[in-house]
Amino acid sequence: MEVRVERRRAATGTVSPQSAAQHCAFRGGRVALHYREAIVAAVTDDYLARLRREYEEQGLVEESMADDPFAQFEEWHAGVDESGLSEPNAFVLATSTTGGEPSARAVLMKDVGPEGLVFYTNLESRKSNELKANPRAAATFVWTALHRQVRFEGSVSGVATSVADAYFATRPRGAQIAAHASNQSQRVESRQELDDRYLALEAEFGDNEIPRPGAWGGWRLQVESAEFWQGQPNRFHDRVRYLKAGDTWSKERLAP
Repeated sequence: MEVRVERRRAATGTVSPQSAAQHCAFRGGRVALHYREAIVAAVTDDYLARLRREYEEQGLVEESMADDPFAQFEEWHAGVDESGLSEPNAFVLATSTTGGEPSARAVLMKDVGPEGLVFYTNLESRKSNELKANPRAAATFVWTALHRQVRFEGSVSGVATSVADAYFATRPRGAQIAAHASNQSQRVESRQELDDRYLALEAEFGDNEIPRPGAWGGWRLQVESAEFWQGQPNRFHDRVRYLKAGDTWSKERLAP
């Protein structure tokens, strides 16, 4: 009975999926694990469906949106985080060669603000080599369950080594070792070769502090335009674009 009540509360928006998950673990785990997982999944689906309907009903009104895209993004990202969606900071990064050959991949945002959007990677990877040759990129966040999307475009520059050092120190030890073990985007003979390299480095570092590899660092996308997309019925969606001119931002509506 308690679980059914909690599920109804989540469906009506009076409790988040996180709260429902905690509630389903009541009384020393008397609810079977697989049953708890099914209930939490249903609660999450109901909650996301309610949010999506709410967002569609609100739509996008330029005058009601933040004056700059970073404040608007923080508002949307907070909602995604609260919804319980996995990896809310994941986005698709698009780069291209000087000859115009594009490539795209999913990466994780680690910082965002007026200075731009930051992500970290191997500095000799395909993406990094393309950014060195053609320092422009596009980033797209897609939150399908909420019928929302955000696009950023602009120039790219490397983050300061001190900033990269500070972030690298926060990474899990295993990820630090992996950053040393992987020559990202380079051909290898087998998975075993990678595993052997990792184990050798793990033994070599022992309990010592692991420094940031010289070929690992961060990139900052300095946003020049940003588009917020909100799904609407009949595929007649809302699109609002921010454009930067000097230190100010303007907003304009785009046709769906």
